[in-house]
Amino acid sequence: MNRLWSRVGVRVTSVGLLVAGAAGGIYLTQDREVQQQSAEASVVAQVAVDDMQLLKQRQAEHAAARAFQREAEGDAAAKAATAAKAAAGKAHQLEQKVIATKKAQAEAAAKAAAEKKKAAAEDSGATPEFTGDIPASCNEFSGNRAIGCTLMLKEGFAISQFSCLEKLWKKESGWNHKATNPSSGAYGIPQALPGSKMKSSGSDWKSNPATQIDWGLGYIKGRYDTPCGAWGHSQDVGWY
Repeated sequence: MNRLWSRVGVRVTSVGLLVAGAAGGIYLTQDREVQQQSAEASVVAQVAVDDMQLLKQRQAEHAAARAFQREAEGDAAAKAATAAKAAAGKAHQLEQKVIATKKAQAEAAAKAAAEKKKAAAEDSGATPEFTGDIPASCNEFSGNRAIGCTLMLKEGFAISQFSCLEKLWKKESGWNHKATNPSSGAYGIPQALPGSKMKSSGSDWKSNPATQIDWGLGYIKGRYDTPCGAWGHSQDVGWY
């Protein structure tokens, strides 16, 4: 009986040990699983932290890249604006220079044309523009004769004297203020000898018919009283 109970006790003890071992194994297994899960959770958490830091780092890098790009674009725009302003300034200067050049050329051409016209008029004996008032009774005359008629009236001679003056200076010079006598050197409409005498009426005596006529009328008045007196003397002796 004692042996039986001994065997039963051994078996119970054995079973208890087995159960305890099994329970301990289960506990150890569960503890390992928990540790493994905890480790895995720690790894996942660390990975998440690393990913978050990497994401933040990349976001910071992208932000820095965008800021650098904006700064570069701003610098490029500023340089482009400066270059455009400089180019516009140069273009304006060039335009003004072209305008000034064309204006100078036009003025030079106009001046040359005027001088050419004036020279041609002087060479042909044509009458320069007369700015004085021509009396109505002198309207039938033109050119140097119109100037002569007007100045004669201003000198105090009657209009009837102009027929004598017209004949006198037609004979002497043909009313050409550039006429020159190749033999004596007499010059101008009144054929002054020498021509430089006429400078008493103006320094432009060589080219201005009005200056020559003014001197000639003074000369006639001083020596022959009237144009008809000068014409009569010329008829008598051939000169006046």
